[in-house]
Amino acid sequence: MKDKGINWKKGMALFLLPALLAAGCSGRGKVEIYTENTEPRVELTFFGNKYEPENVVVIEEILTTFMEENPDIRISYESLKGNDYYDALMKRMNTGNGDDIFMVNHDTALELEEEGKLMELSGLETLPDFSVRVMDQMDKDGKIYWVPTTVSAFGLYCNQDLLKEHGQKIPQTLPEWEQICDYFVDQGITPVIANNDISLKTLAIGRSFYSMYQEGTQKEVFDRINKGEESLGSCLEDGFSIAEEFLEKGYINAEEALNTKKTSDDLALFAEGNTPFMLTGGWAADRVKAMDPGFSFTVVPYPVLEEGAVLVINADTRIAVNQDSRYKEEAERFVEFFTTRENIGKFADNQCSFSPLNGGEPASCEEIQPLIDTYQEGKTVIGSDSALQMPIWDLTADCSVKLLSGDDLSEVLAWLDGQLAAGGEQQ
Repeated sequence: MKDKGINWKKGMALFLLPALLAAGCSGRGKVEIYTENTEPRVELTFFGNKYEPENVVVIEEILTTFMEENPDIRISYESLKGNDYYDALMKRMNTGNGDDIFMVNHDTALELEEEGKLMELSGLETLPDFSVRVMDQMDKDGKIYWVPTTVSAFGLYCNQDLLKEHGQKIPQTLPEWEQICDYFVDQGITPVIANNDISLKTLAIGRSFYSMYQEGTQKEVFDRINKGEESLGSCLEDGFSIAEEFLEKGYINAEEALNTKKTSDDLALFAEGNTPFMLTGGWAADRVKAMDPGFSFTVVPYPVLEEGAVLVINADTRIAVNQDSRYKEEAERFVEFFTTRENIGKFADNQCSFSPLNGGEPASCEEIQPLIDTYQEGKTVIGSDSALQMPIWDLTADCSVKLLSGDDLSEVLAWLDGQLAAGGEQQ
């Protein structure tokens, strides 16, 4: 007798390949796995923003194994694509219709923590396995409200064949990168593909914050920003000025980038093979490879320093539990299961990301191997540091859109500081 079944719902993408491909196209998917011979005592809902077929397959494996070990629990996983997910998440939470388990980012976690809507997770037995660097991000005054399952990295995608064809090399410093970009502009080629969300802001954050991370002063600076004693706009001016310069020099097509969605439209443009560089998430490397672009590519740290490069990272794919869930104990049990070393290992590798655990294996994706040394050497900046008690991820995305729309940098940074001032003193 068949032990497992997949509950199909009209219009929902589930765990067979054609349906998964449909989920990737529609940006929405739902899966329910159940054991036919056992009536579940508890039904949990898990809401997330991982919708790509190859990613969801690993989530399915983890859910299936958990339910085999806990036959009285059934879990359904639903996903939405991109920023639509976070809009839907907050609507559900604000109307009392939140799922039992869900994924959060820096900004949504900050808001939900303040509203008391996240369950405290300090009792998880897997917490000692997390690295010190990651635990520092998770810890909120001695309490844990979310746990990451990956450390994501942002990188510069390089079309190796196109660079070689033009006698150019992979840049390792900002002067080298600018020189190569100038060459391609002279050839009538716009050298850098950017999207309307993560490209410019991660470049700006990496360039602006690198020195303070290397000096170990970031917490002091962020504390002053939180208290309104220092301007976030001033701190980001150096990095965003580089972004503005790239737009002014024609390195990036602002009009195109303004309408380019992250890790989707940008990947398709890069796969055409006509552009040497792309700024986006390193976790999309396998997706580019699956497009069979017909050229070799690699992903390297951002060459935005005068004498080197920086890797922008985030404690990512964060899982949290709804404080108002009817089944908090069972939901916490699942989160603990998801964050075991075995499950984290295969999930992070599947995401072309780093493990957040001590001694975690580097991602096996060949194209992102250049990121590993920089990560292990600590030449990193956290894109949305938990020490910043403000929605930096959304605010810097808005700044990027304003720059792409033609706004002057001074106006953009004044707007940024105005948004923080309007919100009152940060706690």
